[in-house]
Amino acid sequence: MAQPLTFVLSVPETPEDHGPEPSPYDESEVHDSFYQLIQEQSQWVAEEGLELQQREPGPPETPGSGHQTLLGPEDPLVHSTATLRILASMPSRTIEKRFLLVKELQGLPVAQRDHVLRGMPLGLAEKRCLREESRTLTRKRRGRRGRRGLLPCCGRLRDACVLALHSLGLGLLSGLHALMPWRYALKRIGGQFGSSVLSYFLFLKTLLAFNALLLLPLLAFLVGVQAAFPPPASPGAVPAFTGLELLTGAGRFTHTVMYYGYYSNTTLNQPCVPPLDGGQCSREADGLPYNMPLAYLFTVGVAFFITCITLVYSMSHSFGESYRVGSTAGVHAVTVFCSWDHKVTQKRASRVQHDNIRTHLKELLAEWQLRQVPRSLCGRLRQVAVLGLVWLLCLGTALGCTVAVYAFSELMIKSPVSTEQEGALLALPTVVCVLNLGAPYLYRCLAALERHDSPVLEVYVAICRNLILKMVILGILCYHWLGRRVGVLKEQCWENFVGQELYRLMVLDFIFVLLDTLFGELVWRLISEKKLKREKPEFDIAGNVLELIYGQTLTWLGVLFSPLLPAIQIIKLLCLFYIKKTSLMANCQAPRRPWLASHMSTVFVSLLCFPSFLGAAVFLCYAVWQVRPSSTCGPFRTLDTMYEAGKVWVRRLEQAGPSVSWVPWIHRYLVENTFPVYLVSALLLAVIYLNIQVVKGQRRVMYLLKEQISNEGEDKIFLINKLHSVYERKERRAGRTQEAEQLAGDLDTW
Repeated sequence: MAQPLTFVLSVPETPEDHGPEPSPYDESEVHDSFYQLIQEQSQWVAEEGLELQQREPGPPETPGSGHQTLLGPEDPLVHSTATLRILASMPSRTIEKRFLLVKELQGLPVAQRDHVLRGMPLGLAEKRCLREESRTLTRKRRGRRGRRGLLPCCGRLRDACVLALHSLGLGLLSGLHALMPWRYALKRIGGQFGSSVLSYFLFLKTLLAFNALLLLPLLAFLVGVQAAFPPPASPGAVPAFTGLELLTGAGRFTHTVMYYGYYSNTTLNQPCVPPLDGGQCSREADGLPYNMPLAYLFTVGVAFFITCITLVYSMSHSFGESYRVGSTAGVHAVTVFCSWDHKVTQKRASRVQHDNIRTHLKELLAEWQLRQVPRSLCGRLRQVAVLGLVWLLCLGTALGCTVAVYAFSELMIKSPVSTEQEGALLALPTVVCVLNLGAPYLYRCLAALERHDSPVLEVYVAICRNLILKMVILGILCYHWLGRRVGVLKEQCWENFVGQELYRLMVLDFIFVLLDTLFGELVWRLISEKKLKREKPEFDIAGNVLELIYGQTLTWLGVLFSPLLPAIQIIKLLCLFYIKKTSLMANCQAPRRPWLASHMSTVFVSLLCFPSFLGAAVFLCYAVWQVRPSSTCGPFRTLDTMYEAGKVWVRRLEQAGPSVSWVPWIHRYLVENTFPVYLVSALLLAVIYLNIQVVKGQRRVMYLLKEQISNEGEDKIFLINKLHSVYERKERRAGRTQEAEQLAGDLDTW
């Protein structure tokens, strides 16, 4: 009887075949095994080929013969590991592998299971299928365990409670996200209007965080403590609330924790409860060691120091993020092929992502086209002349506004306002707000004559001009408050007046921003569309950003005289977010010339740090160290300067005993001595400089790596061309050989 033929796949084994098999859920091992299998098979097919050896009965060979032992018909089949891998990849074995994969996933914790599924090189539908199957097996196992142990109803009740708690947690988390005004709106703004307009709202979000950080210590250690232990009532009658205080900040608000004059200059004590036998309070019972003057000075100083550290860190981080990548070369292909997030399934989210990618491509192409357009020498000279003329007109406008503010402030000093005429207190803030609103419109008209090629340069120039105007006006106001008003209001609380002036400036600035939004954007949009038949106006990035910096500077200037100004600034910023977002969607269009705002956040934070925060810090330091406080109000009424509160406290500690002698030493050598201040400033500047150098080094390394990648690509093209030429020569040689053989055959035939 004929023996059945047996075939074996002769595949040489490798040393790796004797190692452990890779786990089905280990992504890297699966990738490596598949890659090695494909590479080995390709090499064997190309060089040696796969030989099918027929097995015939015969005597077994010796181990040293060098040939593989042939098996008889009754012997079991023995395959190498490589053969087993090839057989395992057959369709009939796929179901078994899938079952094993699901079984191993089912044995993992939920978090690790999701992590493993997320990293597998599979489609989203396949990952969902595997997750559902693993969950189904887990539920079945829990159900069998519950039937063996607990009652089925108890198991279902437990699962229902767990799911309810999980759903409640997700609902609370989504509710917290919904409370953030920038959760979805920022994505929509970036998709429709680009990164340039988005930078304004991101900067507004940053200011909200700064003000919240500034307000927390003031509420905890200053406002809350004074509200819990109010000072004795003033001898005069407290005025009733009339509603005008919301604009002027005077009247009823003067007798609240809103202003500096309300805070006491004593150590706050717990109310004394006399004992039942009629004795007096003991010394330990009535003491609450909380020195209000020291707490006032220390809290404001610590709040400013925290803000300074946060600003420097934010500026450094923003600088590193925006300047880390040196150029946008090669980013077009990455944006086209790698920007889409395939996990997005909702229609609304996919539309927003589509708009973001489209707008980003427009900005990249506009930046690339801008580099390709050179300008002639005559055009450059003409532009320089126009720029010089426009700058002279802008500086003249800023000088005229400064003179107007100074003259009006002197007029207000010569004709003081009585307490019955609270409305007249709004005169100077109104003049300042009108100038701050009107001058930027004049700057925009003059900027139309310049015709900058780059929209980024146009925005930077507008920011510089508006910044000069606002900083000069604020400088005149600071001189008016600390140089003129202090001498005029000798017998009054000049700190309250300065706090009220800053409050009025903030409130009127918000009102004028609303008027500008209504008439400057809504009415102009209606006129442009109905009468002029034009498109909607663009969003003024420079003017709106400078309004934010101006309002934040007012907050920092007034925090010493009105500790609740950061809270008012937070409310103002929240209102501005919704108002500007609504006006942007309804009244504005995307920039006609899209541009990539890669460094705008860094520029905004830098302007907020150096001209704004630094100027406010100098103003407050001068008020603390040089200006004499009022003798009728506030926590420093009996001192020559506010800084003396620290000296008085140190002298008391020196008299207390040797246990706290280290505190006067710290004050003498670290606070009064100027060397530590200079040392800390030098270290801070050194850290900033080193960070800049590190970022520059990273940019240089990235540039070299990009060049290396480009060179490697050229090397690959060169090798491919060489291989192609070798292949063509081989083909031509084979063609000539075939023609020679054919010719020889023809000759033999003849």
